[in-house]
Amino acid sequence: QVQLVESGGGLVQAGGSLKLSCVGSGLAFSNNALAWFRQAPGKEREFVAAISWNGKTTSYSDSVKGRFTISRDNAQITQWLQMNSLNPSDTAVYYCAKHGSLWRWDNVGSPNAYDLWGQGTQVTVSS
Repeated sequence: QVQLVESGGGLVQAGGSLKLSCVGSGLAFSNNALAWFRQAPGKEREFVAAISWNGKTTSYSDSVKGRFTISRDNAQITQWLQMNSLNPSDTAVYYCAKHGSLWRWDNVGSPNAYDLWGQGTQVTVSS
């Protein structure tokens, strides 16, 4: 079964850290950009971070830049999102996603560019 599975979410106090993982099974994504999105209750899914197929290029939303770090290991079919200095506005369900085009880096901030999504992992930051 082709799928992405996230883990690592949880409850953390403001100022704390979490590291999310996303593991692929039934597929290889070494030639695709990967990303993290998040969705808070009552809000649209928003872009968090993306990483190119070779890991050399990254992009972050302004709201997380300097606090979050995206990384990947193609051999392990895994990507991570290290989240530091968390605040209550980071509370959301976090989703990992695989870009639908090989070796491409276009529209990485748009959910429409991705063709495979994980089920999501809840991150809750208390004040």
